[in-house]
Amino acid sequence: MSRLRPPFAQMPGSLRRFAADEAGAVLVLWGMFLAVAFGFLALAVDFGRMASTQSEMQSYADQVALAAAGELDRRDTAISRATVAAQRLISDWQTYAAGDRVLSGAADFQLTFLTNLPANDTAALTATTTDPRLARYVRVTVTTATVPTPFAAVASTLNGGAVTSDVEVAATATAGPAAYACDVTPLMFCVPPGWQADQNKGDQITLRSGGNGAAWGPGNFGFLDPSSLPTDSAGPCKGLNGASLYTCLVGAERAVTACIRTDQGVNTLTGQRVGLAEAFNMRFDHFDGDLKKFQDDPAYRPAPNTVQGTLPKSVKNGNKESRPSCRGNNAEPSDVIALPRDTCIAAGTCGRFGNGNWNRANYVARNHNGTYPLGTDATSTRYQMYLAEIAEAKKRSAPNNVPLPGKLETGAPQCHKLGPTADPDRRTVVAAAIDCAANDIRGNTSNVIPLEYVQLFMTEPVASPGGGEDAEIMVEVIRSAGGFGSGATVGVYREIVQLYR
Repeated sequence: MSRLRPPFAQMPGSLRRFAADEAGAVLVLWGMFLAVAFGFLALAVDFGRMASTQSEMQSYADQVALAAAGELDRRDTAISRATVAAQRLISDWQTYAAGDRVLSGAADFQLTFLTNLPANDTAALTATTTDPRLARYVRVTVTTATVPTPFAAVASTLNGGAVTSDVEVAATATAGPAAYACDVTPLMFCVPPGWQADQNKGDQITLRSGGNGAAWGPGNFGFLDPSSLPTDSAGPCKGLNGASLYTCLVGAERAVTACIRTDQGVNTLTGQRVGLAEAFNMRFDHFDGDLKKFQDDPAYRPAPNTVQGTLPKSVKNGNKESRPSCRGNNAEPSDVIALPRDTCIAAGTCGRFGNGNWNRANYVARNHNGTYPLGTDATSTRYQMYLAEIAEAKKRSAPNNVPLPGKLETGAPQCHKLGPTADPDRRTVVAAAIDCAANDIRGNTSNVIPLEYVQLFMTEPVASPGGGEDAEIMVEVIRSAGGFGSGATVGVYREIVQLYR
């Protein structure tokens, strides 16, 4: 039986030795390894360039979105201001993409404004708008950048593939404002187009109850449905309903509602409600009718300064009885005057929205013998005058530690058995300012988004002509509701701009 021989056994000797020689075979393996290794190196380098560019562009998109969203206050100029803010306030840079390294200006992004966002974060954004009053969110799409990938191209060539093309990198971001208000009184009022609280500080407003049916105009007020104002679970209104809930929400001192988003829709109700004028007036030490039961309730203490130009029932003909008495509905004028109304409102020449001009000198002459309280002058607001009287009272010893010492009407509450609260903001309310024309408010309207929440100072007790459903509330604008506190819930009004996508 013959033995099989390898094919090269028939070759000449020199060729046979060359074919059998294994020296240098490792070079083939090294060549294959270097090709693969260079590919991975190319991938790492080029991927790093792409990732870096993506990160830089996303950062730019986020900043532009936040800057633009900060201007979306549902005013007529919101979109134009948002566009200017995005173009002028934000600049950044990118490192590896082709073209200009600086990211700044309209050429580097596109803005799309939205009325709402879908519940699903992966769903398409389709609710676009060009109406500045409806724009609540903004989406920023950064102009696509081209990132060269030279190492990947070389690696592709070495491995026999087609030359890898450059990579397109893009970024998007969606942002919108989010603000929260707490201790909101269930009160809303209509404002003229373009009206803003911070542009009208110190101005007085005559709020009159709006009915059901006819269109409401600036100065009409109504109430907010408690179902759209979550009751503070740690406050005095917890567990109440019906008329009792409304009395608490309107009349209690602190922590009446939990914090709500200011762009949350609310339900408006007619301003004609029996008994709510009396509930407001507990702040002025009025406890009438059924509300007498709150005279010893710590949640319903009056303000530390209740000067209103009328005498308590126990003060007659210039004499003070030793027994404190409730003011009630006594209309007898006192020896001092209430904070005056704006002169144009009193004269009926400016409608329901005043201009902040009132007779300060007469008030100071009658109530302070011509000397302005410390910290006030001929330009002070009624709220500042009220606060100065409280501050001065704290510096004096009893019995002169009252807002107006030596007067028959001292301003110190006498009715509530626990005395006044220490909180001077007891006479302020936080109410929703609404564009009633744009929302066609006629009384009961659902899902209305307020323009803003406003802190208002009640300058005098609420009047209820004839004791019926109609009411008139005289208030002075303090500010947009920023910084107003709550009790059980930390009720600081917070305004933030946040990224949603």
